[in-house]
Amino acid sequence: MNLKFFWLITTMCLVAIHQAEAQQAKKTYRIGYLTNSSEFRKQSEGTFRQALRDRGYIEEQNLVIDWRFSKGQLDQLPQLGAELVGFKPQCIVTVGVAPTIAVKQATNTIPIVMGNADDDPVRHGLVASLNRPGGNVTGFTNIGSELAGKRLEILKEIVSRATRVGILFDANGPGGVGHVRESESIAPALGLRIERLELSSPENLERRSKRQLRGE
Repeated sequence: MNLKFFWLITTMCLVAIHQAEAQQAKKTYRIGYLTNSSEFRKQSEGTFRQALRDRGYIEEQNLVIDWRFSKGQLDQLPQLGAELVGFKPQCIVTVGVAPTIAVKQATNTIPIVMGNADDDPVRHGLVASLNRPGGNVTGFTNIGSELAGKRLEILKEIVSRATRVGILFDANGPGGVGHVRESESIAPALGLRIERLELSSPENLERRSKRQLRGE
């Protein structure tokens, strides 16, 4: 993840803190952080902490960060989200739509700063609109699923004879499902048929790959 992204996330998080309650002398602030991947922490933890430190928020002085990772187990997100809410933080940072949904289900008052939303947050009822989110959720979307149709258009230009396109996706996550949904909506106009290749685990990926190679 790039530095600019985390400067933006940190800035929004700090705005959420100040909206939650005014500055007090020697006050300790608390931030929750929820993502589906532990790898994300390796990529971002140092940058996130540094961005907070540069603005005067330093762990073990005036800041506590509660990190939670579902490690690819989406069914664990509701429990982790509720756990973070129970700590009563000033705000909670989430990465992706699924973690944001989990936290949103646990609170409608604690500010939630959503980063890298991998599907339309409006469609999932997280915000009222992108320009006026309302409620307690704000943040950024990578508009990945919205670009799925454009990717198909480019593919069709490159491989004009194509009539069938397979999409390999995580059936458990809203991001993957969103990409397929958008692709299927535009495929008929391009003369394409979408083949859904749903995955739910690494073992499932290996089985599907072998079946595709056999032409099943």
